[in-house]
Amino acid sequence: MWLLFLLVLAIAFIIFATARLKMHAFLALLLTAFGFGILSGMPLDKVVKSVNDGFGGTIGYIGIVIILGSVIGTFLEKSGGAWRLAEGILKMSGKKNVPLTMSIMGYVVSIPVFCDSGFVILSSLNKALAKRAGISLAAGAIALSLGLYATHTMVPPTPGPIAAAGILNADLGLVILWGMIVAAIACAAGWLFAVTIAAKVDVPPYKEGEEPEDLPNLDRAPSVLSSLLPIFLPIILIVLKSIADFPSKPFGTGEVVGILAFVGQPVVALLIGFGLALFLPKKLDRDMLSNSGWLGQAIVSSAIIIMITGAGGSFGKVLQNSGIANVVGQGLSTWHMGIFLPFLIAAGIKTAQGSSTVSIITTAGLMAPLMAPLGFDEPTARALVVVAIGAGAMVVSHANDSFFWVVTQFSNMTPEQGYRLQTLGTLVQGLVGAIAVFVIATLVL
Repeated sequence: MWLLFLLVLAIAFIIFATARLKMHAFLALLLTAFGFGILSGMPLDKVVKSVNDGFGGTIGYIGIVIILGSVIGTFLEKSGGAWRLAEGILKMSGKKNVPLTMSIMGYVVSIPVFCDSGFVILSSLNKALAKRAGISLAAGAIALSLGLYATHTMVPPTPGPIAAAGILNADLGLVILWGMIVAAIACAAGWLFAVTIAAKVDVPPYKEGEEPEDLPNLDRAPSVLSSLLPIFLPIILIVLKSIADFPSKPFGTGEVVGILAFVGQPVVALLIGFGLALFLPKKLDRDMLSNSGWLGQAIVSSAIIIMITGAGGSFGKVLQNSGIANVVGQGLSTWHMGIFLPFLIAAGIKTAQGSSTVSIITTAGLMAPLMAPLGFDEPTARALVVVAIGAGAMVVSHANDSFFWVVTQFSNMTPEQGYRLQTLGTLVQGLVGAIAVFVIATLVL
């Protein structure tokens, strides 16, 4: 109970410090990480190690991706490429359907690509669409983030669902099938939330002084194909790597697979995307790659995002190492809730420590000995339990989740707006996913 009380106190402090005291999110998260670790009774050396490991682990995974994504976005914006793409998409979808477009993109992209990488890659396009359509950035940003989250937590080959399927001995094909169906339903709920709630929150596409020059005739902008390549070629490379990693080895085990394993790493894929982005300006000059040029500006702007995201990783790691996941999971495992049980355990662990992947794997471990007693021993039942765990691993994304800070910082949202939109949106989407699993289980089991 003391750990749960501390968690509530920690979240309240982060909200109060960032929203009322206007404290920088980096400092608020860092102070909270140390405070929670010390008050929870962790050895002091373990507190320091957890903070360092959480920061380093998060930055090691996402830091270069954020920088390269920011650089690609800057070149797209300043060259007019993002505007060219926005014009083309708006002609096909219409101004009113920008959130739907971003939601569908998120759903598709996050099947093979981690949600934070996908959000970074598509962020510049989302800003250009919001500007061109004259709508709040929040609508497209939340539609994109929730679309990404839906498949990230429920559809392999994302590591969490794959690990859960292995732990629970679930058929991977059935997990993919039911995961895509439930994720589509949840994604639709996320889109509705974006257009009914998020669209009413005024968030400008660009911060003051950062808005690129408008290009009404687009004469100097690159072609649609040139503008698409820096965004979607990295995604394609990451997808191919994920397919190559399937247990069935569809591409074999030869040299080609080794090459795909290299170029499909997000860092390498985005580095290739950056190389393509250099061809976007009409004429590339050395000033663009200088400290004060496009490259330097992008690196400086991404530094703040990296620091905040890393601090969020520190907070999450301290929570993980405090043992709060076991406290929440074991407490909820005594409840008799049928197919809602794996959802509730995963939701409790996710909310407590921030990582969807940790939540999925921990919940699967707790559910493994309970499958037969609860009547979830058939192949379809096992697959649906994996999907229910994934739905729970969405609930909720808040201050201890690095994705929360990626979404808010790349979308010009304040932490307070993030709690109102990203946190509430993941709650709505996760609950809809759980209800969908319950209905399906009632019909097929």
